[in-house]
Amino acid sequence: MFSNLASRLFHTTSASSQLIKLTRLRVVDNSEIGKQAMLEGKPPRIIHIYNKSGVGYIGNKVLVAIKGEKKKGVIVGCKKHQIPRAPKFDSNNVVLIDDSGTPLGNRIHVPIPLMLRTMLKEKTYKKGTDYTKLLAIATRFV
Repeated sequence: MFSNLASRLFHTTSASSQLIKLTRLRVVDNSEIGKQAMLEGKPPRIIHIYNKSGVGYIGNKVLVAIKGEKKKGVIVGCKKHQIPRAPKFDSNNVVLIDDSGTPLGNRIHVPIPLMLRTMLKEKTYKKGTDYTKLLAIATRFV
């Protein structure tokens, strides 16, 4: 009986390699809400992915639930095997943004992919989300 009880306390499924709904993310900027959530051990989870396939990739915009609030973010690194010349990361990383695309923090702690620079510049347009501010706070590129 004890071995059955002990086996319930451990997770036996492997980590998901694709970003879908309810996937846990790691906040890599220095926003206040992101730091608090990571320190408490309650990382944000994906609620919605803003694309047709429903699977998140580097550069996609997502809606996350963090500390009981809904925030938007941009995926800047994932474990999932990406398109050619995209680096593979050890964790699923996100940078929190507001509705206009301005990052909530003012520094990104991890290197972000260099290909993200071209991808987000293509998605930036007048009277819409401005991702160039996100690229401006990044100090290291891979």
